[in-house]
Amino acid sequence: MASLERSEHRLLVMRLRKPHPASLEEVKITRSGDEAIVEFVEPGIAVTHLQLGPLLRSMTDREILDCFNDSLGDHAEVIEQGENVVVEVPAGGRQIEYFEPGRQWAPRASLLRCVIDDGGPRGEAVVHIDDIELSLADFGRLLCTFAGWGMRIAFVPEERLHDEPRVEIGEPDDRREAAERRTGPARPR
Repeated sequence: MASLERSEHRLLVMRLRKPHPASLEEVKITRSGDEAIVEFVEPGIAVTHLQLGPLLRSMTDREILDCFNDSLGDHAEVIEQGENVVVEVPAGGRQIEYFEPGRQWAPRASLLRCVIDDGGPRGEAVVHIDDIELSLADFGRLLCTFAGWGMRIAFVPEERLHDEPRVEIGEPDDRREAAERRTGPARPR
């Protein structure tokens, strides 16, 4: 019965279509603090939250829409270039910077090296990038700067963070082998 409930849930929660360049007639724009929220009138299209900072207070809906459409154009331009290249800040360089207008951390490149621990409140995950500790909420906001993009996550030992891992395609044979890949073989006591 549990699997039936999960499959029914999958039917109810569908991924929304990507936003596209729009006219003022196609969207509803609202403001919340320093964030502009662009919502399509047509159902089934993802809502976009633009962190525009204090400048938002003086912006017209047309100016907000222009920012929205420009951001979509930038994304399309990268896709049209065809080559799938990510940029990684060299070891020792700053990977993230504080974006004051949006009051959040933002990546400086398209690849991040980070370390995860469970030192947050009630054992919550904390993400460390460079010497900066980010809560899950702060890390989530950082990720939202790439909203609409895909993401691949590779878990590697902290000591190998700067090494490009070899990727093997296939299903883990069993849970023990998957655990050994993460932590190394179990050692007899």
